[in-house]
Amino acid sequence: MLQPHASAPSPAPQPPPGGLTSGQVSARLGQFGPNILPSKRTVPVWRHILAQLVHFFAIMLWIAGGLAILAGMPQLGIAIFVVILLNGLFAFIQEHRAERTSERLRDLLPRRTLVVREGIPVEIEAVGLVPGDVVLLRAGDRISADLRLLEQHGLSIDTSTLTGESVPSVLQEGDSLFAGTFVLEGEGNGVVTATGVTTRLARIAQISYSGLRPQSPLAVELDRVVRIIALVALGVGILFLAIAVLVGIRLTDGFLFALGVTVALVPEGLLPTVTLSLAMGAQRMASRHALVRRLESVETLGSTTFICTDKTGTLTRNEMSVVEVWTPIGSATIEVTGYESKYLLHVDQSALPAVRELAMAAARCSRGRAIWNGEHRVVQGDPLEAAVDTFARRLKLDPAAEEHAHPITKRFPFDPRRRRMSVVVGDRLIVKGAPESILVRCNAQGDAEQEVKRMTERGLRVLAVASRPASQMGEASDDVEVELELLGILGIEDPPRFGVATSIAACRQGGIRVAMVTGDHIETARAIAKEVGLWKSDAPVLKGCDLPQDEDLLGALIDRDGTVIGRVTPEDKLRIARALQKRRHVVAMTGDGVNDAPALQAADIGIAMGCSGTDVAREAADLVLLDDNFATIVAAIEQGRTTFANMRRFLTYHLTDNVAELTPFVVWALSGGRFPLALGVLQVLSLDIGTDILPALALGAEPPSLRVLREPPEGGHLLDKSVLFRAFALLGPVESLVEIAAFLGVYVAMGWHLGSPFPGGKALLAASGAAFFAVVIGQLANAFACRSATRWPGTLGWSTNRFLLVAVTVEMLLLGVFLFVRPLALLLGQAPPNKTGFLIGMLAFPAVLFADAIQKRWKARYTPAR
Repeated sequence: MLQPHASAPSPAPQPPPGGLTSGQVSARLGQFGPNILPSKRTVPVWRHILAQLVHFFAIMLWIAGGLAILAGMPQLGIAIFVVILLNGLFAFIQEHRAERTSERLRDLLPRRTLVVREGIPVEIEAVGLVPGDVVLLRAGDRISADLRLLEQHGLSIDTSTLTGESVPSVLQEGDSLFAGTFVLEGEGNGVVTATGVTTRLARIAQISYSGLRPQSPLAVELDRVVRIIALVALGVGILFLAIAVLVGIRLTDGFLFALGVTVALVPEGLLPTVTLSLAMGAQRMASRHALVRRLESVETLGSTTFICTDKTGTLTRNEMSVVEVWTPIGSATIEVTGYESKYLLHVDQSALPAVRELAMAAARCSRGRAIWNGEHRVVQGDPLEAAVDTFARRLKLDPAAEEHAHPITKRFPFDPRRRRMSVVVGDRLIVKGAPESILVRCNAQGDAEQEVKRMTERGLRVLAVASRPASQMGEASDDVEVELELLGILGIEDPPRFGVATSIAACRQGGIRVAMVTGDHIETARAIAKEVGLWKSDAPVLKGCDLPQDEDLLGALIDRDGTVIGRVTPEDKLRIARALQKRRHVVAMTGDGVNDAPALQAADIGIAMGCSGTDVAREAADLVLLDDNFATIVAAIEQGRTTFANMRRFLTYHLTDNVAELTPFVVWALSGGRFPLALGVLQVLSLDIGTDILPALALGAEPPSLRVLREPPEGGHLLDKSVLFRAFALLGPVESLVEIAAFLGVYVAMGWHLGSPFPGGKALLAASGAAFFAVVIGQLANAFACRSATRWPGTLGWSTNRFLLVAVTVEMLLLGVFLFVRPLALLLGQAPPNKTGFLIGMLAFPAVLFADAIQKRWKARYTPAR
């Protein structure tokens, strides 16, 4: 078993005081190279293409083409082979594009790490780490290189990615840490011993890259649907072959009929169309600052019914400033203009020393810093701690100089269960944390509790700071954080994000419930929730410690729109997700901390913060918000619903065309072979190439509708009763009626009458051309009709989907080629129809749109428009 750490660490250059200089970094980058893992062993292109030519559909068509050649129909066999090659090439291109898209999306989220260089902590991209760098470690960080631990304070590491052990490893100075592991608790720093291809993780990665990537759940389901359709097509084909033999048709002709039925029912372009639709949805989400880590999550997002959102940085701007201060001696207020450096301090001179002491004590307990870059404040580390650092600097204090003069000798890191942290500086212990965690450990509280209540009711985040002499201290935090002297309370403002109220209202209109689940004080949470319109007066406001342990009771209690839950622990978030799922909700859960990972994994959609979140949370999430904004969640759900609707659109389109292609064979079978085939096999293949693929792809790229969030999400599966009704009971039969009418119309115009035999030759070619023309025209209308399940195409705008305009233009050009290029038309078994055939065939366009309008008007009486 691979050991999580070793007693003899790898040799490494000793870190110089203050870290490396820029010159040393450049030299070592040239010597050791960038800190990147070896590239995944790529599968040759020819193997990707071959895979598209030997799947279930392809094998079935290869056999059919071979049988066609053996039966004396080489043109048909070659045509089938061409279809296989074209479809395989197309599927390969789409799969390759989707894979490249995923790679580009992953690049949007660079790994970053905090190092000391030239005496200053700076955040850099992990790719720039070099041996000898001093890396600062905090809870939630992913370790990006092999390290030797120099200093630690309560540090524990999750090494499960390397060892499979679920129990965290507790390390000591001198132990080794390896790239790919995570900091669970505590703080520390270490010197880089190995980067890039020389890390232990790189050696493991080289082995693991040889494995095959498992299919996603969505891909497995689609593959199952496709196989079922293929088996049905094969079964129906065999049935028609038997019918042909029974009615006395030659075996060769019977095989031709059966083959046509099989080809007509096979949806060759279904899988690549689905893949492209998901990839386009992911790209659109990325353009709106939502990074999809798993492509199938695009579809799942559209089904979300309950959002459990954090407060800080998601509903608020995460631009924190200290605006109120209370000490036992006096208080102060600060007027802050925006998030930058303009402020005005109001404080009694008698209270100023106590306010300065409070500010410095709070800053010494904080590792987050705020650095001005020109006129803007750049936050490094925790934004709350950066606000404390800014407050101290506004009082003309210098925490960095104080750290140099009086370094911290011991740390008790922040623990979400204790809700506080402390440091030892000289002969004093300084404690900072949640008021309810600090005040109960203070000897005297005074009016502190009333001040906490007043600040939280204003929506401020509140921190309490206390201290005590550090003599006779124990080793455990609970032993030393007692008998404290309260220094004061800080009220920190984090204004709501612009547009959050609108986004929450959009969720409710779309049937999505929203609850705030936060670690903040419940009064602060309630105030912010009320300000952004999330909390309703009849909705519960709960503490995490008061939540029932029984998941059924918990679900019944919190399954209310506008619920606010404060002071939750990561374990509470996990139980909340499971309780809501038991009530059949599709749950989206936000999180940013290392301990949020179980809840993010348990939720249907785990959402991590890209700016303020930890690497652990991002690894566990399905979606990463690159801007930490709640409005981005709503935008992602909107795109998820759009992607789901697009899949239903092109499925309806595919199936409608299949009905029209199958109808001639059904009519032939019912007539016992006396009614000639209106369409032949090669014509069916031409329809698949000319009418199915491009418009279906264009429907998969349909932009979001303005109404997509104005009603609850669609439930059920992609292939449900609604899709089947529109394809098999409405649009498909209408196309088929016009198709057969055009076929018969040509014969009638040429003198044929009921009861007489059907002539062959030119009459059959022209009639078949009319049927072909009618199906293509019907599919033109079908493409526009499928843009919405309830709205008339004219209300959507005929030109709002430019991809569809290009697709139908190409479709019309192909129609002209198939009908009027004589050698190709004769090969397909058709000719340009006469005037009657053209006129009847043109009726397919209004007939399909009329049937579509009647059905949508009827549906509108019972359901709102989509």
